[in-house]
Amino acid sequence: MVVDPGEAAPVERYLQSNNLELTHILLTHHHPDHIGGVVRLKQAGVTVYGPVSKRIAHIDVAVSEAEQVTIASLDTDFTVMEVPGHTREHIAFFGEVGLFCGDTLFSAGCGRLFEGTPAQMYQVFQRYAELPADTKVFCTHEYTQANLDFALHLLPDDNALKRYQERVQALRKTDTPTLPSTIGLELQVNPYLRAAEPAFITAIQQKTGKMPQSELEAFAAIRQLKDQF
Repeated sequence: MVVDPGEAAPVERYLQSNNLELTHILLTHHHPDHIGGVVRLKQAGVTVYGPVSKRIAHIDVAVSEAEQVTIASLDTDFTVMEVPGHTREHIAFFGEVGLFCGDTLFSAGCGRLFEGTPAQMYQVFQRYAELPADTKVFCTHEYTQANLDFALHLLPDDNALKRYQERVQALRKTDTPTLPSTIGLELQVNPYLRAAEPAFITAIQQKTGKMPQSELEAFAAIRQLKDQF
C-alpha cells in the first residue's frame, strides 16, 4: 500500500529492495505532488482509492465519508473522513495503523486553504482532536521545522514548543524524518489545536491588533498570520 505517491521511482525502489508487491494506492486529493506517480505505479492488480473527484484520473474506487477501505494483505481497515479545507474534495484515511491526512494536518501546522474556508478546516481539526491520543499522524510533507519557527514566533517562551524544536533539530541534523507524529503530540504543539488557549489569544491580539471573539476566529487568524510569515 502507498498513500499519495507524488513520484513513482522512490516507491519502486522501496518495493524492490524489500521484495514487496504493491496492491493498493490511496489518494487524499488531486494536487500533482500527491498523484504524480499513480500512472506508472498502477499495474494489473493495483487498486486506486480516492475522493469523489473529476480532477483525478485512474481512480478505481471513489470513496466518501464513513466508507471503509480494506487492505487484506495488511489485515487492516481504514475509515474515510471527508476533510475539506486544503481542497474541496480532500479526504483522509483513519485506521489502527494511523491517520493519513494528506495536506490538512501537519506536525505543528495546518495546510493552506486553497479552496476551503477557515470554518471547514477548523471543523476538520476538531474531528482530529477527538481521535485517540496515540494515533500516529502520517502527514505528507516534512514542514515541521518551518511550522515550529512560526509557532515560536507567536509564543517564543512556550516550553512544549521549545522542547519539540530541540527534538526536531536533532532529528534533522541526522536527516531523520520528524514524522509520523501523534494526535497526543499535536495537541501539545500545534497552534491550530491550541487556538483557544489564552496565550495564543494574546499573541494574536498583539500581532493583529484584534481580539478573536471565538476559537474559530483565533484559528483563522493564526492561519492568516502563517500565510504572511
